[in-house]
Amino acid sequence: MRIAVVTVSDRVSAGVYTDRSGPAIEEALRAALPVVEIEREIVPDGEESVLAALARHPGADWIVTTGGTGPAPRDRTPEATRAFCDRAMPGIAEYLRLRSLEETPNAIFSRGAAGMRGSQYVVNFPGSEKAARLCATVLAPLMEHGAGMARGEGH
Repeated sequence: MRIAVVTVSDRVSAGVYTDRSGPAIEEALRAALPVVEIEREIVPDGEESVLAALARHPGADWIVTTGGTGPAPRDRTPEATRAFCDRAMPGIAEYLRLRSLEETPNAIFSRGAAGMRGSQYVVNFPGSEKAARLCATVLAPLMEHGAGMARGEGH
C-alpha cells in the first residue's frame, strides 16, 4: 500500500517550526501496517498549495493531510480536499472527529474532510502532533480493507 502524508503549514513550510505531525503519522502507520510505502511533503496553508500537493501523489492509495483544518483564515485544507475528490467519504471524517472528541473538546473546531478521487482516498487530520497520531492510529486498521474495496476486491 502506498500512502502520501502532506503536512500543511505556513510556519513549517517556511522553516519556522519543525514538522512533528507528519513524522508522528508516519511512525503510527509503520507500526500498524506491515508493508507500506510512505512519501511525505510539506506545503504552506491555502487551497491552491494543497490542491497542487494532492495532484503530485497520483499513485498513492491514501493521501493523508495534517494541518489546515481549523477555523483560521488560511485553513483551507478541507476546501481543497472537496475540490480534488469526486466522492465524499463523510463517515471517515466523522469517525476521526468522534474519536478525537474522546480526547479533547477542542476537536469540535476541526473541519477535516474525507473523500475519494477514483480509487484514491484523501483524508484530513488535524495539525497537532497528538491529534495526528491519534487519527493515524485509529484509521490504520481500516486502511488496507478500504484500499482493497476501492480497487474492486470486494468487501
